[in-house]
Amino acid sequence: MGEENEMLEFKTSTAELQSALDSIVAILNKHQKGILYFGVKNNGIPVGQIIGENTLRDVSRAITDHIEPKIFPTVEKVILCGKECIKVEFEGDDIPYFANGRAFIRVSDEDKKISQKELKKLIIHTERKNNKWEEMPSNITIDDIDEETLKKFIEKGNKKGRINYDYTNKEDILKRLNLIDNSGKIKNAGEVLFGKNPNVELRGENNFFRYARLYRKYI
Repeated sequence: MGEENEMLEFKTSTAELQSALDSIVAILNKHQKGILYFGVKNNGIPVGQIIGENTLRDVSRAITDHIEPKIFPTVEKVILCGKECIKVEFEGDDIPYFANGRAFIRVSDEDKKISQKELKKLIIHTERKNNKWEEMPSNITIDDIDEETLKKFIEKGNKKGRINYDYTNKEDILKRLNLIDNSGKIKNAGEVLFGKNPNVELRGENNFFRYARLYRKYI
């Protein structure tokens, strides 16, 4: 089984369920996904776990009821070295996560309680990560997109074998390039790359070239 690490945790039995919740939260806050086993000692040796009719359901329910924001893990019985164990596989990127109102972070194979100061930093980092400027909606419309530039982009992409579809119309192509969000707004990256008059004053020239490289890698 190997050793515990930042994404893998072992618990001897479900008697350690509360501690398991802390570990799941700690791993999620550090890596957004991980695996936890019940019925395995800290050194990775399977010892088995009594699995009754409702054991898997109880583990799953404890996780969904006591971790916020809610996650929905995969909980299943597995056989390790001839022993019945429980494998819990989980993931989520809506950090920070809390177990019974407490937040933890994974450090090596330990779960460290997050201080108020560290929690604030984690929240700010998450907000920045989830609200990248290039993904945010711009103020332009389809009429403000330079169609010739867009056509040339698709043509070059086809010639280089990086794009496998022909040009149709501006809206369709922008959607294929993931430059229109779910509400139908053109993203800032779309404006920077294909807008007739891209507004990059607030973000500076460096961002323009960064976005250009990001999408022009296809050609």
